[in-house]
Amino acid sequence: MRILNLYYSSTGNTALVAERIDQVIRDAGHTLDSIRIDKETVVDLLAYDFVFAGSGVYAWLPGKPMQNLFEQLRRTYVEDGAIKPASPKLTGKYAVLYCTYGGVHTGINEAIPAIKYMGQLFDHLGFHILAEWYVVGAYRLEKMQAMSRDGRLGDISDRPNEQDLRHIAEATRGILRI
Repeated sequence: MRILNLYYSSTGNTALVAERIDQVIRDAGHTLDSIRIDKETVVDLLAYDFVFAGSGVYAWLPGKPMQNLFEQLRRTYVEDGAIKPASPKLTGKYAVLYCTYGGVHTGINEAIPAIKYMGQLFDHLGFHILAEWYVVGAYRLEKMQAMSRDGRLGDISDRPNEQDLRHIAEATRGILRI
């Protein structure tokens, strides 16, 4: 089984989650390609059987580099016919979507659109979306520190913490049993 962990992280929160996913996958004896997205990233999602895709949430969407990559992939897959009418499901193609978010204003509702955005590409390609993981993450920029203390979720200054990462590890172990 070819596994990809594709993620974007500008503050390090999503990178912490991605690294824990990577560790669990490798500890389970699987080979893995782990790619932190930048403006040079090139990837073929269809070359993988299982894709984990994650991003921080920025104004209710994944990070701009993730959006740009997904738009480029969408265009490519439409042009080459990989995206078909009625989006038939492909045998042996699975995806898990994850994000880190601060939810200062409306909590998890700020993160849901980012996951749904990422999920659309996988759904159109015919992947079976097995899970959506939402992980609380602190605001790391100095000018935004107050939002880590005063938002809807309370004080999230230490998140994602070890408990959050243990939960991700357990969920990853469980999902690999497909």
